[in-house]
Amino acid sequence: MKYDDMIHLPHHVSETHPRMSLYDRAAQFSPFAALTGHGAAIRETARLTQSRVELSEDSQKDLDEKINLLMERMGKGQHPAVSITYFEPDEKKMGGEYVTVEGTVRKVREYERRIVLEDGREIPMGEVVEIDGNQ
Repeated sequence: MKYDDMIHLPHHVSETHPRMSLYDRAAQFSPFAALTGHGAAIRETARLTQSRVELSEDSQKDLDEKINLLMERMGKGQHPAVSITYFEPDEKKMGGEYVTVEGTVRKVREYERRIVLEDGREIPMGEVVEIDGNQ
């Protein structure tokens, strides 16, 4: 027969290369992932965002009054507990989501138009749609 002269020889063991683990040997034959990241891109596309809602003049006026009351209380050394709903723009696509946070107001940066909570979170006043709480 064709290979009779070598079929009974002992298995060769390399002196320079270590023996490959079964896991690494199997990995050589695993399917190639040509579309790496494709699944993540599909999930990102399917993720829903909300559109920003424009407040009516009356709603904006009420919100401005609440912010002014908040600043007055801060001027008196008070730190009111509030619940603030605001629009948070999405970093990757159009739209965003409305988020409601609760906390104690540390300060109001009037010129930067930001409300700073005790936990360090800064909320842009232009994104706020509702303020409720201890006013």
